[in-house]
This record gives sequence, structure tokens and C-alpha cells, in this order.
Amino acid sequence: MLDLRLIRREPDAVRAALARRGSGLAARVDELVELDATWRDATQAAERLRAEQKTASEEVAAGKRDGRDVQAQLERLKQVSTEFKALGERARQTEQQLQELLATLPNMPDPSAAEPEDEVVRVVGDATKTGRDHLELAGDRIDMERGARLSGSRFAYLRGDLVMLELALVQWVLHKLRGKGFEPVLPPVLVREQALYGTGFLPDTEQQIYHLPADDLYLAGTSEVALASMHAGEILDAADLPLRYAGFSPCFRREAGAAGKDTRGILRVHQFDKVEMFSFVEPSQSTGEHERLLAIEEEILSDLQIPYRVVNIAVDDLGASAAKKYDTEAWLPGQGAYRELTSTSNTTDFQARRLEIRVRGDTRSPKGSQGTGKPKPETLHTLNGTAVAVGRTIIALLENGQRDDGSVALPAVLAPYGAPAELPPAG
Repeated sequence: MLDLRLIRREPDAVRAALARRGSGLAARVDELVELDATWRDATQAAERLRAEQKTASEEVAAGKRDGRDVQAQLERLKQVSTEFKALGERARQTEQQLQELLATLPNMPDPSAAEPEDEVVRVVGDATKTGRDHLELAGDRIDMERGARLSGSRFAYLRGDLVMLELALVQWVLHKLRGKGFEPVLPPVLVREQALYGTGFLPDTEQQIYHLPADDLYLAGTSEVALASMHAGEILDAADLPLRYAGFSPCFRREAGAAGKDTRGILRVHQFDKVEMFSFVEPSQSTGEHERLLAIEEEILSDLQIPYRVVNIAVDDLGASAAKKYDTEAWLPGQGAYRELTSTSNTTDFQARRLEIRVRGDTRSPKGSQGTGKPKPETLHTLNGTAVAVGRTIIALLENGQRDDGSVALPAVLAPYGAPAELPPAG
């Protein structure tokens, strides 16, 4: 959620920033400013009437004690009470409209977020290889037919060596991330609506989310939702930041509207496993943390010997919560194209404000201390990044490691964690 105080203070800057995301957002800022002015006027008028109501009540009480006629004062008190009630209701309704409109505004894009055409930042590795796709290479180790009979289209059984490959990938990347200061977490995958609202998935991506109405719970499409909510409503100590978590979980997405090549195999399925990085940092540190998350994603791809490119995502393709986002796209020889494998987003204070997560700064600093010796808490920044999207990473490993005879060489870094050194040709 955007900072209402910033909108009041710099409406032109907010309007210009949101206009980069698309038409109509600047007009919503104008409407928001008008609603805010109406709400503040009604609130201030109600406060004046409250003071007048108190004075009138005191005059009535004093008059009764003195035996004076207080009929006129009673009439005025009744009138003031009626006006106060009406103004209070007007203020309440206006504030509700204000908050509802504020919830529809996305985060302001970072000035360095790309313009409407994505910007390729760099290309790493050889992206000329072509060959079989992952289903041809996997054979019955990816069983789409039985998965469809069980659960419908876009579900699959992974079998045999691919199970060992998945578990090795997860173990390997969690060990790597733990060495970089990330605490491993196995989070819940069923979450309340507030968690999705807090992370910006609601209202924005309702069509992609599985809802369980009987329990009023949702299946999370990423552990970002649960990791962001770990500290909801808390005030963290600046000395404890940055807090970094690596969450492993199954993820669920309806993938409404997806079609074409995306529906073949396990590239775009309804259930998949993922290791997600999540960071809570002081506002001044989020730009550097974003580059750090991207560097980790690139290190993982390099260790796995997957050719890739880094893309600075265009402002009109950013999710509601992201101020800036990088995608890493793996080269898939079976498609002869780059496809998204991981992403990392700086959501600045957007999620933290919705989730009411704040940080109390250095007590030695006078900023915001208000004479108490204790700094005033401020909203911190949050960031997320995919370490391993397991299904898509398996696709990239199979297609880039394939040999002419249909066998697949797998990265040596995974062998100590239980992955086979190679996969034999599909039978």
C-alpha cells in the first residue's frame, strides 16, 4: 500500500510515477486526493462539534445546578449532537472509500525499472543449442497421463531419478542459501485472505488463486505470502536486520488463460515446488539487497550450467507490489527460446505497510525520537526472489544436459545430495 502521507505531500510525483504503469492510475490519484481532503474536512469539523458538544453539556449541567432555564441550551445540544453524528458518519464512509481506493493502487515503480519494452541486462552462456524437449528426454519419468487421470490437466507424477533430482536440488540450494545467511523455513501453504492482501496478490490476481470457501482459506501460489506474513504486526529492531528466509513449499496456481506451448509438460502446471528467498531490510538497504538476490540467482544458474539472460521487467508488466523486478530466463533447447526460470522483486514498503511491519532504528539517532530517547518506528522494506522453481529447473537441466543418444548429463554439484550423475535415455 502506498503511503498516504506521501500522496498528500507529493501528489504530482506520485501521479507521474504511477502514470508509467498505465493509463487511469493518475486519475485514481486525483480521486484519492479529493477523498482525502473531504475526509479530513469532515473529521476536523466533527472534532470542532465534539468540543462544542462538550461545552454545551457543561452549560446545561451548570444551569441545572443553578436552577436556571436551560431549554435553549438543551435545544442547541440536541442540534449539535445530530450534526456531530451526521459528520461522523460522513467521515466514516469517506474513509472507507479512501481506503478501498488506496488498496487498488500499485506500488510506484523504481526510476530504473524498464520502460514498456523489457530490457535485457546481460546474456550468460551459449544459447544456440537445440534438441529434444523435456518430455521426450524424461519419458515415463514425467507421467502426465496418470497425473491427468488423477487430478485433471496440468498435473504430473515425477518418478524415479527425477524424484532424486528434485530432492537433491532442494537440499543443495537450501545449504547454499543457509551459508549466505538465509534461515530455512517450511511454511504453511494454506493462508488467510489478509496474507494475500498484505503481499499484493489481492486485489490483483484473484483469477490465479485457489480458494477453499468452506474454510475461508487460500492455497498460496508462492511461499512469499507466508514468509512476508511471518512478522505481520510486529516492530522489529534495526539491529536484527536484515532478516533473510529461504522457504520451501509446494505452490498452487490456477494458471487461468495459459495456452499454447506453455501447457506441454511441466513448464506451467497447477502444482509445483519452489525455494523462495525473502528479505526484511531497512529502507536504505533495499536497492543493494535486490542486486544481492539477483546475484544469488545467477550464481545458482551458473553452478547448474544453465545458459540464461537477465531481464529488467517493464513497468507495465510489474505485479502490484513490485517497484522493480528482474527475471532470469533460461535457454530451453527443446523450445529454442528463453523462458522465465526465476525472478526477484523489490517491493519497497508496499507489503510491509499493508502487513504493518515496522522497524525501530538506532536509538543513538535523534531522528524521530520526539524527545523520548526512542526512535519512532518506520515501515521497513521487503524483497523476494526465486532460488529454485523446481519443475522449470528440471526442464532446463534435462534440455541443456542432453546428449545425442538421449541421455542427460547432470551437474556434478548435485551428486553429493543424492542426484544421479546422469539419466539414461528414455525407454
